[in-house]
Amino acid sequence: MTDTALPERLARAIALAGPIPVAQYMAAANAHYYATRDPLGAGGDFTTAPEISQMFGELVGLWCADLWDRAGRPDVAWVELGPGRGTLAADAARAMAKAGLQPPGHFVETSPALRKAQAERVPAATWHDAVDTLPTDRPLIVVANEFFDALPIRQLVKREQWHERLVAAQDLLFLPIAGKPLPDAVIPEPFRDAPAGSILETSPAAVTIIRGLAKRIAAQGGALIAVDYGYEGPALGDTLQAVRGHAFANPFEAPGEHDLTTHVDFTTLAAAAQAEGAVAWGPVTQRDLLGALGIDSRTSALAKASPDRAEALGADRRRLMDDMGTLFKALAITAPSWPTPAAFT
Repeated sequence: MTDTALPERLARAIALAGPIPVAQYMAAANAHYYATRDPLGAGGDFTTAPEISQMFGELVGLWCADLWDRAGRPDVAWVELGPGRGTLAADAARAMAKAGLQPPGHFVETSPALRKAQAERVPAATWHDAVDTLPTDRPLIVVANEFFDALPIRQLVKREQWHERLVAAQDLLFLPIAGKPLPDAVIPEPFRDAPAGSILETSPAAVTIIRGLAKRIAAQGGALIAVDYGYEGPALGDTLQAVRGHAFANPFEAPGEHDLTTHVDFTTLAAAAQAEGAVAWGPVTQRDLLGALGIDSRTSALAKASPDRAEALGADRRRLMDDMGTLFKALAITAPSWPTPAAFT
């Protein structure tokens, strides 16, 4: 059954104060969505790479352990942004432990439903509402899988001039409209003469988070790996989408009842990290990342240990490497003093 509380609140706020920016709409919708359910798996709305196969989390864990080893094995904190059910963290911890790395785990997560699921898999973790409270006394190794795509974006739409894209409401019907014209100075020069109907997206929230983490990493040491679907920008295009029940939905219908995401601009994230003194690497495709980390060898080893699972393991590998392999990309950020991360040379 659809929860009408959020749509009613949004509609009432719009009726009182006027249309709201897309970023405000997306932030409210996703905050409600993630706070009220576990959206993952066959019974949810979407499936992520860690839920497809243990190999994904294991290989990410080995990436972290390899970098930590070549950095001199310092005392580090392991951080995951938006850890889902904790599946990646549990798989990564198992792989890292075999390499001698057993760091304290820190989860940046605000959803009560997902915190409960995470606690079942990683009971010793420490939870944070934001990156501001992460440890300051040691290097951070940060993992963000399908995290930045769910952060709110600002959309600008071109008519005769560029306008902020807003969300209006008529009763509980929501629709995007063009707001007041914007001065040319706020538009990147290559896009000022774009054709009518063009849409430009930015994510101030993503930039703020990556700059904060990059500043910490540059000062404290450490690294970050972000895996998401996205592109090397800047670019034009409307990438806002909604998923419900493993199918696409209208992002302006029933806010709070489906997952809203956008494609990540890796070029902007890399530039933001570099501005804070960190080193950015990539992006590389998920296929290249997992291939370099040894997914073929891991698939073979698991199939040898469990012959009855060989066919399923092969199918999982194909999903990670072929179905998601080029759509998803990985960006790495390291402290200047840390070594080159594996798969990014």
